[in-house]
Amino acid sequence: MNMPVTAPDHVRTSVDVLIIGSGFGGLCMAIKLRESGNDNFVLLEKAADVGGTWRENSYPGAACDVQSHMYSFSFAPKTDWTQRYAGFAEIQQYILDTTNKYCLRPFIRFNSEVSGLHFDPATGQWRVDTAGGEQYLARHVVLASGPLHVPSIPHLPGQEQFKGKIFHSAQWDHSYDLTDKHVVSIGTGGSAIQYAPEIAPKVKQLSILQRTSAWVIPRDTRTYADWEKKLFAKVPLLRKLHRIRLYWSNESRVWPLFAPRVAQALQKLALMFVKAQVKDPLLVKSLTPDYTIGCKRILISNKWLPMFNRDNVELVTSGIQELRENSVLLKDGRELPADCIILGTGFVTDPRIYMKSFPCKGLPGHDLMQDWKDGAEAYYGTTVTGYPNLFQLVGPNTGLGHNSIIFMIEAQVHYTLQCMKLLQQKGADYLNVKPQAQRSFNEKLQAKFKGTVWQSGCTSWYQQADGRNIMLWPGSTWRFWQQTRQVIEDDYAFTRCASPLTQAVNAEVAAA
Repeated sequence: MNMPVTAPDHVRTSVDVLIIGSGFGGLCMAIKLRESGNDNFVLLEKAADVGGTWRENSYPGAACDVQSHMYSFSFAPKTDWTQRYAGFAEIQQYILDTTNKYCLRPFIRFNSEVSGLHFDPATGQWRVDTAGGEQYLARHVVLASGPLHVPSIPHLPGQEQFKGKIFHSAQWDHSYDLTDKHVVSIGTGGSAIQYAPEIAPKVKQLSILQRTSAWVIPRDTRTYADWEKKLFAKVPLLRKLHRIRLYWSNESRVWPLFAPRVAQALQKLALMFVKAQVKDPLLVKSLTPDYTIGCKRILISNKWLPMFNRDNVELVTSGIQELRENSVLLKDGRELPADCIILGTGFVTDPRIYMKSFPCKGLPGHDLMQDWKDGAEAYYGTTVTGYPNLFQLVGPNTGLGHNSIIFMIEAQVHYTLQCMKLLQQKGADYLNVKPQAQRSFNEKLQAKFKGTVWQSGCTSWYQQADGRNIMLWPGSTWRFWQQTRQVIEDDYAFTRCASPLTQAVNAEVAAA
């Protein structure tokens, strides 16, 4: 049952648009709203500052796997990136600078974690509750919390008796000195391959616990010379051409993913890279995946593989039996001394899990967790049937394995603004994507995964238990951009609330 949209006047704020999250998605939405002339919005951020993923991940070596000039807004260029692939500090500074450049801080409510979303069809408005007791009434809600903000923290058997230090890579304890410590690192994903080589020279012993190996390819570590930065600043066209080149070189990487035989040919080069970097043949075998490259996320590093040549680093392929006071007992009977355990276990990426922190209830009979019980799905990853005027950035099937997610975010923001504009033109109070349109879209989308490397036999965080891929966009990004330039009106139902009072209030909010 939908809860009535009521709240004490002193804690209720009415806005046209409410944005949840101040990472790249939320900030892009806010900037484009301002550019369109709409300052009637509020951005709720659960933390004390902007940044999202890049505010949270400050572990040693944290960096992006997409080139700096592509991992930034097309409309807010940074001409003085220091290197091809920027580190977390430089990316976070870019986010802070962009926030200030577009004067967004007055619109942000920090330390405001959302605790509930409820839509009232009688008024065509969303009620947004926060953990602090504030309530907002919004005609439109934009979910921009993203999929990489809830750490995946496993409970380890015997954890209660362990006397050492345990922390997740996204909650790095910089006050803890790793020097001369016995460290056990769990996981070999995107975070672990970055922090492990950085801490290896400091620790006494580093044990890397691997469940499955990952394909690793070389990283371009070149820096931008001062003359290049000055040239990008003085001749904007050169920077734009550089960005275009990066975009299309990245885009070319998607084609092997659709042709496993081509991917297998490229895989031979990746195997040569492993053999060239690791001295021990047995380690080479353990570090070589048994699946087609691209089936899981491809990792980029020049430091990960050579790290295993160090005397104080070992690869462990046995699972954990239990933790003891000062050690980790493995299933093969070995016992690893442990002063510190680092969880490089990634993030909760299934929207059904990371959105469980608050209820989201749309039209009567629609609860998002119930509607997504068999799998998260949306229409272009942006709108979901049963949830009018609710837009999600980096929603289901918008993730990428080959190019910049910022490109996808900008396309989604444009699409969201087009929906808002169309709603105004039609004089309606809310729009809702038709069930058959969403169903047809997802049937076609899932069919595109057939015959790709993503369905070549491996399991990954891209997929559900039943094998359905709910994370990735199965195509080129320019196709997504092309298909989201205009809203297909027939795929939506437009509704006007019957109450004259409601119409007057909505008109007043929209015009404010």
